[in-house]
Amino acid sequence: MTGTGRGRTALPALLVLAAGCAESPSPGHPLPRLSGEITELESPARPGSGQPNLALASDRSALLSWVEPTGEEEDGHTLFFARLRESGWEAPTRIASGSDWFVNWADFPSLAALADGTLFAHWLRRSGPGTYAYDVTLALSRDGGRTWSEPLTPHRDGTRSEHGFVAMAPLSESRMGVVWLDGRKTVDERGELRPHEAPEVEMALRFAAVDSEGRVSEERELDPRVCDCCQTGAAPLPEGLLAVYRDRSGEELRDIAAVRMVAGRWSAPEPVASDGWRISGCPVNGPAVAAAGPRLAVAWFGAPDEKAHARVAFSTDAGAGWGPGLRVDDGRPLGRVGVALMPGGDALVSWMEQVESGAELRVRRVSSGGGLSTSRTVAGTDATRSSGFPRMVVTRDRALFAWRDAGSPPRVRTASLALDAP
Repeated sequence: MTGTGRGRTALPALLVLAAGCAESPSPGHPLPRLSGEITELESPARPGSGQPNLALASDRSALLSWVEPTGEEEDGHTLFFARLRESGWEAPTRIASGSDWFVNWADFPSLAALADGTLFAHWLRRSGPGTYAYDVTLALSRDGGRTWSEPLTPHRDGTRSEHGFVAMAPLSESRMGVVWLDGRKTVDERGELRPHEAPEVEMALRFAAVDSEGRVSEERELDPRVCDCCQTGAAPLPEGLLAVYRDRSGEELRDIAAVRMVAGRWSAPEPVASDGWRISGCPVNGPAVAAAGPRLAVAWFGAPDEKAHARVAFSTDAGAGWGPGLRVDDGRPLGRVGVALMPGGDALVSWMEQVESGAELRVRRVSSGGGLSTSRTVAGTDATRSSGFPRMVVTRDRALFAWRDAGSPPRVRTASLALDAP
């Protein structure tokens, strides 16, 4: 797999070893419970698989997607998905295959669903010989994933530059909002990479709407200067969409920001929280967002002053305002966070925690008042890039997790956590 790119950096050991602990709940708020059984589910992904992701279909059933190497020399890749039923994961269904894909540990394909049942899938396809010349590619299915449309691209710039770190969320019953990091300003008129120190070399956050017939509209820039390679997140609002991402100021502060579309109008970018994390390279560690009507939760990783933390903040007014960032880690977080909202309004937050043997995927239930359950360990994993980014969704009565076991051979694994009543 490729590295993380120009201007990107891995976190130094001193950052991820910073001591700390989850914050205490506010007085008068009972501790939420998270005591259900964790059960590993037999994964439909074969040995060698990676880049797992989880999504919810229009009927709230869970969808798992992943990538497997294919071809005689395993120089190609295939994107698969499977749906979870009561008896377990269904047999894998192929979405697309190619020998020209950009496959990366941190920039992984995804699925999303519209209320009318249309499924959207995305992956990345190379557009030129440069290491970071690749496009966002989408395909649609209107029959539950049995057949998929011809691929399309939501951006129209035509530059051989970086386009990735995609997030998708419904705009309406028949339109999907797509946001991505866009590198068209990193190349010159000839398609050559500009020097990294050039002031105009900036990644931007961009948006387009794609309807269930595959028509692209409303492409626009949402933020002209953002962190180069952190994952983005998107969530539906009652009258629009919210996107979250790691911003990048002129002073290299890289805190989490949000931008909202409400009734067809986009807001200016605003901070979700002001950690004050100044870092000269991208930490490759983006935020996650979940929504239920006007209620939102955003989780993120930060390490200002070399003090690492994983936090979550709530909004009850569709992202117009945010509560304080509540710390959820156990003192040695690596980030790679996930978040989901439970039926009663609490959030589940997942993250990777460093331990002596490597790392663990952990999860904690958090109330907006600051109540924290005891953290639960879902699985042991590896602290390196080879373990990828664990993913999480909540269905009606359980949380589902997917991660890459970096063993020999590596493969995607999944597990289920029964949820306590609100």
